[in-house]
Amino acid sequence: MFNELNRRSVKDEYMDDFSSGGEELSEALRHLRRLNRIFGAAGPLLYGIKELWIRTGQPPKLHLMDIGAGSGEINRHILRWADRVGIEARITLVDMTEEACNEARRIFKDDPRVEAIRQNVFDIEEHAADMLISSQFLHHFSDSELPEVTGHMLRSSRYGIVISDIHRHWISWSAVWLTAHLISTNRYIRHDGPLSVAKGFQSSDWKRLSQALSFYGDYMLEYSWKPLFRYSVVISKNNEHNEH
Repeated sequence: MFNELNRRSVKDEYMDDFSSGGEELSEALRHLRRLNRIFGAAGPLLYGIKELWIRTGQPPKLHLMDIGAGSGEINRHILRWADRVGIEARITLVDMTEEACNEARRIFKDDPRVEAIRQNVFDIEEHAADMLISSQFLHHFSDSELPEVTGHMLRSSRYGIVISDIHRHWISWSAVWLTAHLISTNRYIRHDGPLSVAKGFQSSDWKRLSQALSFYGDYMLEYSWKPLFRYSVVISKNNEHNEH
């Protein structure tokens, strides 16, 4: 099995099948929130947002669009950070499934700063938000699709994008497999959890994506490894692209 981690898996996750869903998917989203808390999924994303915010002159207002947000719970950490530093933040959660949007609306029903919409990433308009962010979203795309989806996200942002995704490694695969089987009997979690690691990234993958993005515009990609086996990736537009 571990030899297969030398390359990104091309298998489909159950969550990529938008023809199924219902209560089983809603349950999976609830269990996924537990997995995200266990593995500290919010940390690498928030690190990248802070970096991009500093690069863009620390604007006092910030509209974030979270792509493939699921139930969007990790955005609570972002809102708490925004409150601490005095940023007037607004977040749009974007997902392809109604189950995810419903979960997000339930979680943030008392917070007017957050809205959830069902939309395909490729339907998002140019400069729709200051930053587009994503956590464990990009690994759903093949190597050949990555430049296009990343390029579209960049066009849809004013300042750039922040990506958090999984480090493809036998330790992270083993940890996710074990944890998924301990906390859940849901088939989405048990199948998609370990597979998401196998579809994850290594340093060479980010370097290839950086080279490929040169055909889409003048961007700077920087990535760093964060616990627990996550990458924080910041892709910023050069000054002539920024509108602040």
